[in-house]
Amino acid sequence: MDDRVRRLEEQLAHLQRHVEQQDRAMLELTRESDRLRQRLERLESKPASDGDTSAGSPADERPPHW
Repeated sequence: MDDRVRRLEEQLAHLQRHVEQQDRAMLELTRESDRLRQRLERLESKPASDGDTSAGSPADERPPHW
């Protein structure tokens, strides 16, 4: 009986460590996802504001002899 309890305690300790590792990985992935979402929002909003100001700029047009 003692051996069985010891094995169960070892398995429980292993599972607890595994759950803690998964929790840390999930937290890291959530933070990464939030950073990427913020970056994507900045990138998506940037062309809309840049497109209006640079449209029709003489620097972007080709010279007539091309």
